[in-house]
Amino acid sequence: MLDADRDEVSAAVLEALFAQSPQGMFLFDEELRVVRYNSTGRGVRGVPPDRILGHTVADFAPGFATGELDKLAREVLRDGVRVRELLVRGYVPGRPEHEMAVAVSMYRIRLDNGQVFGLASVEDVTERQAAIRRLDVLHAAHRRIGASLDAPGIAAELAAVAVPALADAITVDLLDEPMRGLPARHGPVEADAPLRRAAFRSLDGDTGPIGPGELSTFPVSTPFTRSLDDARPRLITHLDPSEPWLDTDPERLRPLLATGIHTVIVVPLTVQDTLLGVVGLYRYRHPEPFDKDDLQLATEVAARAALSIDQARSYARERNIATTLQRHLLPREPQRLSAVDAAHLYLPGAVGSGGDWYDVIPLSGTRVGLAIGAVTGDGIEAAATMGQLRTALRTLAVLDLTPEELLVRLDETARVLAVEQDRRRRAGGRGVASCLYLVYDPVERTCVGASAGHPGPLIVGPDGEQVPYPIVTGEPLGLGDGCYETATLELAEGSVLALHTDGLTSAVRGSDPLGRLARLLARPEREPRALADDIAYGLLSGRQRDDVLLLVARTRALAEDRVAAWSFPGDPAVVATARRLVEHKLAEWGLAELEFATDLIVSELVTNAVRYGAAPIRLRMIRDRELICEVSDSSSSAPHLRRARSTDEGGRGLFIVGQLADRWGTRFSRRGKTIWAEQPVEPAEQGEGAALPE
Repeated sequence: MLDADRDEVSAAVLEALFAQSPQGMFLFDEELRVVRYNSTGRGVRGVPPDRILGHTVADFAPGFATGELDKLAREVLRDGVRVRELLVRGYVPGRPEHEMAVAVSMYRIRLDNGQVFGLASVEDVTERQAAIRRLDVLHAAHRRIGASLDAPGIAAELAAVAVPALADAITVDLLDEPMRGLPARHGPVEADAPLRRAAFRSLDGDTGPIGPGELSTFPVSTPFTRSLDDARPRLITHLDPSEPWLDTDPERLRPLLATGIHTVIVVPLTVQDTLLGVVGLYRYRHPEPFDKDDLQLATEVAARAALSIDQARSYARERNIATTLQRHLLPREPQRLSAVDAAHLYLPGAVGSGGDWYDVIPLSGTRVGLAIGAVTGDGIEAAATMGQLRTALRTLAVLDLTPEELLVRLDETARVLAVEQDRRRRAGGRGVASCLYLVYDPVERTCVGASAGHPGPLIVGPDGEQVPYPIVTGEPLGLGDGCYETATLELAEGSVLALHTDGLTSAVRGSDPLGRLARLLARPEREPRALADDIAYGLLSGRQRDDVLLLVARTRALAEDRVAAWSFPGDPAVVATARRLVEHKLAEWGLAELEFATDLIVSELVTNAVRYGAAPIRLRMIRDRELICEVSDSSSSAPHLRRARSTDEGGRGLFIVGQLADRWGTRFSRRGKTIWAEQPVEPAEQGEGAALPE
C-alpha cells in the first residue's frame, strides 16, 4: 500500500472514530484545551463546538472540573501514565439537576514531529452505577435491618440504610401496636390514627420537627394518609408549592418547602394485609429528583424493614406473654417468717424472659427453704417449664427432703420434662435448668445447701464482712447426673443471704460485680426490701439483656427461751414424764389452753417412738407463731397414717395427731427420723411479752 493511501486510510479511520464512537472522545493539548472531540457523546450533544473546542473541561462542564482530573491529565502528558476507567461523578452540562457518572480513560499520544496530545475516552456509566448503588442499598438493608429486636431499633437501622445512600432525610412513623407488641392491625388505617415517631435521620443531623417517641396524626388528606388507607407507595417527583395537601397542615407541611425539599417518596410499612406504619423519604441537598427506580428500591427496603418490625412485634408479644406468665407463676412478696426476712428483685430482660424463678418455703421446725433457679431458654415454653419445676420443688421441699436429695428428685423431674419437650437437644447439653436450694434453721442457726449448676449464694455477715460458703456446684438439672453435695455453714443472726441468677452479675456496672454487691448489702440498718431497691437503683445499668433475679434474706435466730428439749430412754414410763414436762413448759409460756391437745399429741408421738423406734428418744418444743412438738428417735422406719377399724386395738395414734394438729409430718436425717406436729397459737395466747417478728 502506498504511503498516500495509508495516510488517507488513517485519516478516514480517525474521522470515523471521532464521528461514530459511542463513547465520548476528547483530544487535548498540553494546556488541557480540547482540540477535537466526539460530538455524538452523551453530555455534549447539542452543545455548540465553539463552547468546547479550545476550552478546558472546567469551561464547558464545570460539574466535572475536579483538581484530580487536571492533575492526572498533566501526568499523562508528562510521564505517559495511563488512566483506566476512572469513575467520576458530575452533572450534565446545562442540566445541573441530572447527575452523571462516567468512566474516564486517558492516554498520551506523541506525533512524529514530537508534539504531544492527550486522548480521553469517556464512557457513560450512569445507569450501571445507579444499578450498583441500588444493589448496595439492598445489600445493606438485608445485612443491617433486623439486627435489633425492637421496633424503634429496626426503624433506626432503616434510617441508617436510607440516608445518605437513597435520601437526604427520612421519617419513620409506626402505629402503637408494633411498638408495644400488641396484636397487629389488619386492613386500612383510619386517617386520624396516631402514629409514633420511631426514627428520624437527615444529613443535617437535627432531630426533626417531631421528637423521638412522640405521637402525631397526619392530616386528611395527604400522601401519607392515602398510603395508610390503600397501602400503596407514592412518588412526588417535584414538590410544588401549589399542592393542595400542603394546606391541610400548614404548620408542619409548609416548612417542607422552606427546607428546600423538592421530591418525596411515601412508602407504607406492610406485611401481607397488616399495616405497621409509614416511611417518608426526602431530598433537598441532592438536586436530582426521585424516579421510579428509586420508588421501587424504597419499596423493597421498606418491605424488608416491615418484615423485621413485624417479627419484633411478634417477639415482643411473646415476651410480654412470657413475662406475664412468669410473674403469675412466681410467688408474691415473700411472707415474713421467724427464720428470715426476705425480699426479691425481678427485672425482665430485653432479649427474653420466662425462665428465672425463686421461692421461700416455710418448713417444719421454723426452718425455711430458699430456692432460686433459671430455665435454659426463654419465652412461653421456658415460663411453663419454670412453673412445673417450681411446683415440683415446692412439693419436694414440704416433704422435708435434704437439699441434695431434693435436687436428685428434681433432676429426675427435669429429665422427664426434657424427654417430653425435647429440650436437651435444643439446650445444647446445658440441661433443662439450674437450681440452688438452701435450708436455714433459726434454732441451730445453720444453713445447709446444694447446687445444681447454679452459682452459690453471696453471704454477708452482720459485721459487713463477706462470708465464704464453699458450696460444690453439681451438674444442671435434666442431665441425669443425680449426684449433689451439701455444704453446711453456721451463720450469725442478722447475716444476709443473696441468691441471684447470672443476669444480675452481667448487668452490674463496672468490674467486680459481686464485690460491689456485697458492699451494698453490708448495711444492717436497711431492710431486705430497701436493699433490693438499692441494688436496682445503684448497680444496674439501664435495660439489661437477660433477666435479673435476686433474693435477699436476712437471717433471724430463735431465742433459747422459746425452745425446750429433753431426751428419754426407750421405756413406756417416759410417756407420763414427757406429759408433765410439757404441761410445765406450756404454763411457763402462757399456753395453758393448749394443754389438753398437746398432752394427747405428745403422748401418741412418744408412745409410737417407744414402741416402734429406737432409743434415744428426743422431745423438742418450739414456741413460735405455732406451737411445734417434735419427737425424734434413731429409727428410719416411716410411720403411716391409717384409719383403724372398730375391732383394732391400735393404729389410732397418728389419726388422733392429725385431728388435733394443724399440720404434721415426718422428716428424716442421718441419725433417724423426726415426727412433728404444729398447732396454731392465737395472738391473744402469745402474750404481750412474746418477741415474735411482726
